[in-house]
Amino acid sequence: MNMLTHFNNDGRAKMVDISEKNSSNRIAMAKSSIQMSRKVYEAIKNQNIKKGDVLSVAQVAGIMAAKQTSSLIPMCHPIPISGVNIDFEWKNVDEQIELMIKVEVKTVGKTGVEMEALTAASITALTIYDMCKAVDKSMIIGSTYLLEKSGGKNGDYKRS
Repeated sequence: MNMLTHFNNDGRAKMVDISEKNSSNRIAMAKSSIQMSRKVYEAIKNQNIKKGDVLSVAQVAGIMAAKQTSSLIPMCHPIPISGVNIDFEWKNVDEQIELMIKVEVKTVGKTGVEMEALTAASITALTIYDMCKAVDKSMIIGSTYLLEKSGGKNGDYKRS
């Protein structure tokens, strides 16, 4: 059996038919990060960024991104999002400061919310970059990955 589900018999793209699937509680958590200089960190912490409160705006952008994932990723189903939470954690890495971004997305539906969580994490990081690039363009957006997911016929997944 072909593991790639987004192709029809002719090898062309298709949206997977989920009409026969059962609805269930589904949760996905994703992570991303952005490294920055101490100068950018201080500007964020002291709210000296001209575009506004960086973390609040980034949270709203991430939530909006989760809700718009099906408009951005062609084969994603539009699904009702039950909740989105975005948390931040600061870490010192030598001269750089790293902001860890953790996103949790929930729904009750026939398909999972992994792509919504990953999209939210990515857009949150990109929004931080956009808001702070006037201070320092050398920020680095780190790896974005799925931490865990639950619900659905494929069962649960947890990154080891």
